[in-house]
Parts: sequence; structure tokens; C-alpha cells
Amino acid sequence: MAQQHLDPTDPTAGPSPTGEALAAYLRAQATEFLRALRLHRETGGASANGTEDPVDAARALRRSVRRISGSLHTFRPLLETEWSEVLKPELAWLSGTLSLEHAYAARQERLLLALHRLSGAAAFPAQSATAATSSAIGAVVGTRSAGAERVSATAQATAGPPPPTTDRGNLTVGAAKAGALLERQLTLARTRAHSTALQALGSSRFHAVADKIAVLASEVPLTPTAATTDLHPLATAAEERLTDAITALPLVTAGSPYNAEALIHGLSPDPSPHPQDAPWHQVRLLLRLHRYAREALYGTGGPVDLRLLAAGQALDRHRDASEAAAAAASAARTPRIAPATAYALGVLHADQRHEVEAARFAFQRSWQKQAVSTP
Repeated sequence: MAQQHLDPTDPTAGPSPTGEALAAYLRAQATEFLRALRLHRETGGASANGTEDPVDAARALRRSVRRISGSLHTFRPLLETEWSEVLKPELAWLSGTLSLEHAYAARQERLLLALHRLSGAAAFPAQSATAATSSAIGAVVGTRSAGAERVSATAQATAGPPPPTTDRGNLTVGAAKAGALLERQLTLARTRAHSTALQALGSSRFHAVADKIAVLASEVPLTPTAATTDLHPLATAAEERLTDAITALPLVTAGSPYNAEALIHGLSPDPSPHPQDAPWHQVRLLLRLHRYAREALYGTGGPVDLRLLAAGQALDRHRDASEAAAAAASAARTPRIAPATAYALGVLHADQRHEVEAARFAFQRSWQKQAVSTP
């Protein structure tokens, strides 16, 4: 099997883009940043007569910052070293700070909707292990010492048909309190993230970054040889880093309907990020860098690879579900919560880990469509 090149266009058609194309792309992104910053300041962090949405302004800020940062990473040989090395960590700080409030809000909405779905009048979603593990998960939350054995046994049970019924009464009782706990925790986190973002946007550190981007809108610090250097080799290197990272993923096991190890880790006392998720998050980052490199080559109005788009959507879903599962597990570690609340949070955690597995499988399917047979 040979992998089909992700670039659907013919690189020999027309002149190859050079550092001048990179400079035009960076200037455009810097201009978008300044426009979004102006809109954000005009709204003052709140809607002005309903004409402007501060959420859209903040999203546009993050969007341009990510693209500038990604371009500095991929095409760094074409940019002045000292300038780019100083700016890159500042862009990472700004992007991370601006993204937290949105992330907490989306996580809260996702978890509360999932609780409503799981405890509502409708049946559990057609995920074989969700129903099979509902009673065991509650026990794992309350009695972690026996968690591994219980979950392992449950995982084996998923090979057969799921039980026709679940203990919905206990889940319904605990879901209300679990939802209230999650809403309280995530609202507090969102409020703190909002305050942090406002403080960051008013800080001297941010103004220094904004000044550098304002200069970038008119003058890009390219190296002397960048104007005649082809961008394709650097963009291809970014693509190769992506394909190497994907090759290292366990794509064969990504289609498994149940991952017992993921459940055991999530409900353990260890609050560290799930070790299985890190390689997938890295692939998501590399996929984003590859997309930005394509934009620098062909412009934002260039050809769209629908398969690449589907893979990115699957990885976004993977990230959202894994972080939601971690939030549910963290809430389940809250001291002195009622057993019914812990039970509901355990079911919620299992549901989101199933979403993680489903996203991995969706990514596997979309990515394998890019493979073609060689003669």
C-alpha cells in the first residue's frame, strides 16, 4: 500500500510559491488579527446593540494567532530567527489564554446534554458497552480498589449483546446532582478563564505582542534568500511529520468498541491526562500545521481536501470527548458526594470515553480513504 499525497493539486502547474507568498499570507493573517482586536475592543467584551458578537471577535483573534504561530513553526528557515523565536512562545501564550473560556463553555454544554440524553426517557445510545457498564462504573467510582477487576470483566462482557435494561432510576436520581456539580465547577472555571483573558488583553505583555503583529501586517522579516525559496519542501516536511505521527497511532485497535484501559485510568485517583490520548492530540496539532501550510501555498481560497477536513473534524471530536471525560472523572473525585451522583458521573465518563473511541474510528476510516493500491 502506498499513501496518496494529501495535496490534490499539481505542484508543477504554474510558478512555485516562494517566500513572497508566505509574506502575503502572514500579512493577511496579521490584518485579520488587528480587525478582530478592533471589534473586540469596540464591543468591550459584551454585545453592542446586538450588532457584534464578542465571541466571534475572540474566535477570530485565536484563528489568526494560530495561523501566524503555525506558519512561524513550519516556515521558520525563511524568517529571521531571533524575531520568530521571540514571537512564537508569546503567540502560544495568547492562543491558550483566549481559548480557555470557550473550551469550558463547550465542555459544560457537552456534558449537560450528555447527562440529559443518558437519563432521559429515550433509551441509551446504541453503544454496546455503555449499557453493559453502567452498573459497574458506579461501583468503580465509589470503590476504586476493585475497579480494575470490575471494568475488565465488563469489557469482556461487551463481546456479546448488551443487556436490554439499565438501572435508569439510580441514574435519574444522580443525574440532577451530577449536572449541578458539573455546572458549578465548569461555570467557575469559565468565569476565571474570562477574567484571565480580560486581564491578558489589558496587559503590557499582550500589547507587546499586538505591536509585533501590527508591524507584521506591513513588514514581514524574511531572510535574504526567502524571496526566491520554494515553499513546497517545507510544506512537504510538515506533511511528512503528520504522516509519521499517524503511522505510530494504533489505528487497528481504534475500531475496538470498548477500551477498558481508558475507563480504568479515567476513574483512578491519578488526575493526570490520559496517556492514550496524547498521541492523538499531537496528530491533531500536526494536522492543523499541515492545513495552515496548504493555506500559505495556495491561499485561504485554495483547494479544499474534504478527506483532510473529515479527519480534522474527527480529531476535534476526539479532543472534546477526552477532555469532557476527564472533567466527569474529576467531578467524581469530589469529596463526600452522594453514591447516586458518583454513579451518574461514572456513566457519563464511560459515555464520553466511548465518544473518544468513536472519534478514533471515524478518523481511521477517513484517513484510510487516502491510501491507494500500487500496481
